[in-house]
Amino acid sequence: MGSAVCRGSPGVWHMAAQVNVSEQKAYQVIARKYRPQGFEELIGQEAVRTTIENAIGQQRIAHGYIFAGQRGTGKTTVARILARCLNCENGPTITPCNVCASCKEVTLGNSMDVIEIDAASNRGINEMRELRENVRFRPARDRYKVFIVDEAHQITSEAFNALLKTLEEPPEWVVFLMCTTESHKIPVTIASRCQQFTFRSVDFEELVTRMREICVLEKVEADDEALAVIAQAGEGSVRDSLSALDQAIAACGNVIRGAEVRALLGRFSLDSLSQVTDALAAADSGTMLEIVAELERTGQSLQHFCRELSRYFRNLLVTKVAGPASRLLGASPSERERFGVVAAKFSEEDLTRYLQLTLDLFKDLQYSLQPRLHLELGLVKLVQAGRLASIEQLIATLGSGTPPAPAPPASSPPAGGVKLPPPPTRMAAPPRITLPPPPVRPEPAPPAPAAPANDIQQDAAPPAQEPAPSKGDSGLPQRLHAALIAMGQQFTADAVENSSVEEVGNEVVFVTPKAYGLSMKGPDLPKALAQVLGRPAKIKLTVGDPAPSANTIEKARPAGGEDQAESRALANAEVQRFQELFPGSQVRQVRDLSDY
Repeated sequence: MGSAVCRGSPGVWHMAAQVNVSEQKAYQVIARKYRPQGFEELIGQEAVRTTIENAIGQQRIAHGYIFAGQRGTGKTTVARILARCLNCENGPTITPCNVCASCKEVTLGNSMDVIEIDAASNRGINEMRELRENVRFRPARDRYKVFIVDEAHQITSEAFNALLKTLEEPPEWVVFLMCTTESHKIPVTIASRCQQFTFRSVDFEELVTRMREICVLEKVEADDEALAVIAQAGEGSVRDSLSALDQAIAACGNVIRGAEVRALLGRFSLDSLSQVTDALAAADSGTMLEIVAELERTGQSLQHFCRELSRYFRNLLVTKVAGPASRLLGASPSERERFGVVAAKFSEEDLTRYLQLTLDLFKDLQYSLQPRLHLELGLVKLVQAGRLASIEQLIATLGSGTPPAPAPPASSPPAGGVKLPPPPTRMAAPPRITLPPPPVRPEPAPPAPAAPANDIQQDAAPPAQEPAPSKGDSGLPQRLHAALIAMGQQFTADAVENSSVEEVGNEVVFVTPKAYGLSMKGPDLPKALAQVLGRPAKIKLTVGDPAPSANTIEKARPAGGEDQAESRALANAEVQRFQELFPGSQVRQVRDLSDY
């Protein structure tokens, strides 16, 4: 008998162990445990809540809804609450009882009349055809047959087309609830047949308040900094924030501190980020390189550091613009105070420039093969950007010829008497070169008195004097010829040399032989003429044999032609300009290019 008991004892203990294991309740994560079961528990979606409650109260229930918004903001949760409101035994009501069979089955996810479809894995046309056939049958027990389609944007275009007619005119007992994080991928033909609700990101203060309430229920002590770090990591998502809180409780136990949470989530503290602003205030590029070296030594992600740095500059800019108490600033009270102290050291323009440079640096780091070099270069650029003068200062000093005054130090000396080195002075503008007044040039000698009829008639007046239009310009052909030679247009200069030129009012008349007509039609002649006259002039070109006159340049040269060539060269505007800039210069030799 005893041996029988002994043989049976292991079996009895084994059975008891199985019973104890089956009675153990599986752990439920905080995000599911504290999931809202009614509209009154929903946070951050007041517009959606008010509209749906009014629609239920007025019995204006649509056949199709699209819930769009950021992840973890309550889209699927609202869809399940709406399904309970419609099928509750006391409904349709905005306060489901959560105790009837329909409410319990919807909560557990095993209701026959509330069908949840994962569109990520049921996205084809065959699944939509099956759904369309299922729509034809009435609900087994409840009032409505509710289809909750999660990740609806992943349904293919063909599948949406198969569902189009059913969604437009469904039976009276069918309600479609489509949840998506990318509403732009929903076809317009589908969106136009549904009511669309946009779920916004949850406010920072609301997230912190909700997590503080959960910590009280879970008997967990968490300081303000820890909750602020977790809310910042959630980025407006309730589910992400609660998941991070669950992770922090598992790592830290019942007492959660900010430093431990930062180390757990890989967030950089304000002390490490403020090293960058201290280096900017001191204009110290060496400290920037040391910061990068320390990140490399400790194995930190350089991309993640740049991302945190851009958020840090954004918070400083918001503090500078709207003040430390602004609701746009997602930070704890102690962090707000520190942001106010740091932001006071910089101007709004500097912080805007730093934020833009940091965002560009973060974008470059995504594809960089040498992230350390990119980060070092980017941080040094931040220092160089702080030394730039504003455009207003440059414009104000533009006419004075003096360099702009150096910017005042960006920060006051820190506590403890340690003075930061002042920022380096900006490079002074180069001094202006003041040219001496041009020497008084004697009037050029008049031409030889007994010149033959075919001699070149030289205009003794300087080119700056504009001739009277009515009388014409006897020296215009020579000056125009010299200007074309200086421009390197030999063919056009030869054409002018063999043409007669006469200025009549605002018009210059050229009579050119047929052989030179093509050379006179280029764009160089108007440019040279405007340079000689100092104004644009209308050109009239006539093809024919020019009559010899005072306004015609003849190729025959009298004795002493070299002296006239020198006089013509000295009368050139560019030569005179050169002699004004260099008073000691001399013209030693003149060669007439028309002889070659």
